[in-house]
Amino acid sequence: MALWRASGLVVPWNDPYRDIERKLTVQPELFLVAEHASPDGVMAVVGAATVGYDGHRGWVNYLAVDESRRSEGIGAALMAEAERLLAGRGCPKLNLQVRSTNQGVIDWYRSLGYEPDHAVSLGKRLIPDVPDVTAQ
Repeated sequence: MALWRASGLVVPWNDPYRDIERKLTVQPELFLVAEHASPDGVMAVVGAATVGYDGHRGWVNYLAVDESRRSEGIGAALMAEAERLLAGRGCPKLNLQVRSTNQGVIDWYRSLGYEPDHAVSLGKRLIPDVPDVTAQ
């Protein structure tokens, strides 16, 4: 959670704890975590991503790498593993979403071969993660 928060991926309308609980009930083997052991043997999470496949498209969400470890290839390795796992399931295409204001991340994904789909992403919340304090 600290990694996702530090990477700016946690937004007020999504409860990341609930997202993890949900992921662990649906394709938990596609929850990728990169760890690194310090010289004294302490394990630390240095990267993570959630991956899914619905039979039509694959998705990657919550991809994050510890800021102090960026440019070491951890993010690229997580994406390569996501692609490998999805291809192994017969997934023909991987989609992901990046906030339009995050040009650095868009550029990074482009360096991995991803291109804008020129599609509009729409969403509808079915289960609220955060109580609506205005509806009292």
